[in-house]
Amino acid sequence: MIYPINDTHDPSLKCWIESAQDPDSDFPIQNLPFGVFARLKSGAQPHIGVAIGDCILDLVECTKKGLLSGLPDPCVEACTDDSLNSLMALGCECRSELRSKISLLLRADSSESRQSSVQIESALIPMTETQMLLPVQIGDYTDFYTSIHHARNVGSMFRPDNPLFPNYKYVPVGYHGRVSSIVVSETPVRRPSGQTEVPNSVPVFGPSRMLDYELEIGAFVGLGNLLGNPIGIEEAESHIFGLCLLNDWSARDVQRWEYQPLGPFLGKSFATTISPWVVTTEALAPYRIPAPQRPAGDPAPLAYLAGAADTESGGIDLGLDVLLRSEKMRMANLEPLLLSHGNLKDLYWTLAQLLTHHTSNGCNLRPGDLLGSGTVSGPTKQSRGCLLELTWRGTEPVALPLGETRRFLEDGDEVIFRARAERQGYAAIGFGECRGTIHA
Repeated sequence: MIYPINDTHDPSLKCWIESAQDPDSDFPIQNLPFGVFARLKSGAQPHIGVAIGDCILDLVECTKKGLLSGLPDPCVEACTDDSLNSLMALGCECRSELRSKISLLLRADSSESRQSSVQIESALIPMTETQMLLPVQIGDYTDFYTSIHHARNVGSMFRPDNPLFPNYKYVPVGYHGRVSSIVVSETPVRRPSGQTEVPNSVPVFGPSRMLDYELEIGAFVGLGNLLGNPIGIEEAESHIFGLCLLNDWSARDVQRWEYQPLGPFLGKSFATTISPWVVTTEALAPYRIPAPQRPAGDPAPLAYLAGAADTESGGIDLGLDVLLRSEKMRMANLEPLLLSHGNLKDLYWTLAQLLTHHTSNGCNLRPGDLLGSGTVSGPTKQSRGCLLELTWRGTEPVALPLGETRRFLEDGDEVIFRARAERQGYAAIGFGECRGTIHA
């Protein structure tokens, strides 16, 4: 089920919070993403909140003040937890009811907002007075490889005559990642050490010299499935709660030496950064587009991966930016440099196909599990989602301001991901930022 456009997407909706009316804001009233935060004071507890303009609506305070009355009791109770897992477990109908209720509380023309304005204002907190936390207690993390442009580019570097493996156009390829090293945006990332290859000699152990970012989208599972019970393609969308930005940091030199024959290991497991706000799939309804059309000659998806609704609107038109600011740029107060601009619509597989394939053998997913899209790259050099591609394995360095160049990341470099969904006739919405700075 792909959620239809409803009154919460109405571009004419106005919020009485001034910052939410800024056309450049990621968080207008048409978005309402969920996250977990703590106030910047001693002993502050994690609370679930909703981003609106430059503020956070504290849902714990909303429940205390009775502002969520009329919603099912389990939904209200889930809003008092310290993670989104319980809310995710209640399914998309509960999420939709809660989102509609919050929309009414924040609308400038709503009787609910007028009657409860003092109480609502007391539940609002400036973002500058909070610290964002991991929004979910993630149980399992699977990273996919869904951009054919990325797969073909990387394959061309190592297998120029046969860049794609024979299975790529038939099966969504993925691997199980490490949950314990998933961190929230702005958490420092320590440069990893590992074994790397030395031509005609024994390998050496030391800090990675080919540290990279990977621009990805993460999809959080809402309702899970029982072990042995696959989720069909027509139901897959109803099992996805929402999306975040994801940086799958990669030590390319470590990865190249270790990945055969079992795949990624220490070259990936040292850190994965996600953005703190979870944008619901319902909020993204206006930006749905048909699933990517396969080129002539490519095989059609196997029957279990082919669904009418997914074919019609399984894609998402979501612009994705990668920016970089070196330590030298930061000291000079320079703005980050835009390295690339991609789009989620360029993926070869849809999110529903990833989830369906993941459960096709009976694997059970649980609320809060995270699925990574894999590096999102497009058909042009300006849309490549990692430095490995952008610098073509270091042979075409990127020029930075102040005379610097980059083949791979240096200590002090800050990588920033941003995302924005735009469509004529609808309000633009964003994801906030996913930031990480490299430390020795």
